[in-house]
Amino acid sequence: MRGVVMLGPGEVQVQERPDPTIVEPTDAIIRVSAACVCGSDLWPWRGVDALDGPAPMGHEYVGVVEQVGSAVATLRPGQFVVGSFFASDNTCEICRAGYQSRCVHAVLMGAIGTQAERARIPLADGTLVATPEMPPAELVPSLLAASDVLGTGWFAAVAAVAAEAGPGKTVAVVGDGAVGLLGVLAARQLGAERIIAMSRHADRQALARAFGATDVVTERGDDGVAAVKELTKGLGAHSVIEAVGTQESMMQAIRSTRPGGHVGYVGVAHNVRLPGEELFFSGVHLHGGPAPVRRFLPELIDLIWRRQIDPGKVFDLTVPLDAAAEGYRAMDERRAIKTLLTV
Repeated sequence: MRGVVMLGPGEVQVQERPDPTIVEPTDAIIRVSAACVCGSDLWPWRGVDALDGPAPMGHEYVGVVEQVGSAVATLRPGQFVVGSFFASDNTCEICRAGYQSRCVHAVLMGAIGTQAERARIPLADGTLVATPEMPPAELVPSLLAASDVLGTGWFAAVAAVAAEAGPGKTVAVVGDGAVGLLGVLAARQLGAERIIAMSRHADRQALARAFGATDVVTERGDDGVAAVKELTKGLGAHSVIEAVGTQESMMQAIRSTRPGGHVGYVGVAHNVRLPGEELFFSGVHLHGGPAPVRRFLPELIDLIWRRQIDPGKVFDLTVPLDAAAEGYRAMDERRAIKTLLTV
């Protein structure tokens, strides 16, 4: 089969890889219908995260079940499925508490690689959720978004917004990548009245407004904090979504939050250090980490299936699998928000 392999910084190729096979009786093999490039894929592309030799790429995926292991009970060949970027059994004590990304048997799908024609899905019963029937083509991008970027934005919104949603409540979103934009969508869906998108890019500002943003702040760092404070009578937002993962973005999020407010952080942290004394006196709640996407998949699939949300709009570049390198370049150069790979 064909699959994307990263050879080193700035270099990905589509190569022939071995066809996946059933390894454990809990596995399934899917024929990938669509995959995509994640913002986190750009860390090794840029040389920030080290690679230990050539690596298969991709952890966001939807597809059709082709084969199931002998212990798989809830899936059958021919079903269209959406999975999470972490495989999980969905039955352990941690999963039952709603943190499937920290399942005691979790498998990171990025180690398997789903930017490919086929993929082995471990713990298939716990990881994959089938759609009611084969989806029409126009729903596939939105269902693909649910496998990570929408679920991640949703988790950030739940962590930051759920306790503070409702009339008169304000949410600020730090980061205008795909996760941040879908954090705007989630905040609106969860009931926030005012949503401040922090973005410098006109195309991303327009999409943020389409997803529900009521205000746009173009400043960053301390200037961005000051702009949020000005919009909130000097107090700061009730809730802030942090969707970047840098020192600047984390501090901007914390400092934009009013005392007693909530920060939901889902940007993959790189060299982030929290100043203990400032955090102590801020009175801010912090919650986040790798999103337990599997927790939200049934709800998200239902919302998409009923056309209540359209997160697929976040894909502004679609290329075939063989052109994956261009998809990476376009995102790295900010010519695309998020690249969809047709398989």
